[in-house]
Amino acid sequence: MRKHVKLAIFTGLSLVLATSSFAFAVDQALYQKAKDHKGGDVSPLQAVEMVKKDTAHTFLVDIRTQYEYQDLGHPNVAYNIPYKFYTNKADEKGYKSVVNGNFCQELKARFNPANDTLILFCRSGHRSIDGTTAAVDCGFQKSFNMMGGFEGDKVKDKNSPDFGKRVQNGWRAEKLDWTYDMDKNLMYQPDLK
Repeated sequence: MRKHVKLAIFTGLSLVLATSSFAFAVDQALYQKAKDHKGGDVSPLQAVEMVKKDTAHTFLVDIRTQYEYQDLGHPNVAYNIPYKFYTNKADEKGYKSVVNGNFCQELKARFNPANDTLILFCRSGHRSIDGTTAAVDCGFQKSFNMMGGFEGDKVKDKNSPDFGKRVQNGWRAEKLDWTYDMDKNLMYQPDLK
């Protein structure tokens, strides 16, 4: 009898480990590091787990513009500190953007470089690579780029009905909690003064 119980426990544990290893492998296959940068890289699911493990010192930082944060939605607990702003200068490719010259100061006004972990994200995880590097340069050694961003990458398969749409990966595609609600504590603070 004891042999059967031990075998059942061993089999159950093996299945749990195999399932979680498979989920991690699938997660890693969806999200590939875009380029070398300072700081680390995490998937949206890893970001959620990191925040759950240390809610007092791990924060999601949405570095998209205020417009994107408000009108496209954002994770429920994400702080908005734009890394870039759009200007009113445009050409055939669209509007130009400029780096937020106060980005470092604004991070330090909200978070502690000595204790806090920052997970930065943008629309698709590319702009936030530069934002993560800037955060590390600002003293936040525990900074991570969230691969896939909030909206994810565009589907490249021309035969797909979703061709050109941002539904491939990212926070929303993972069906993680998000909202359009605007919380004054999380909004871009200079706009509230």
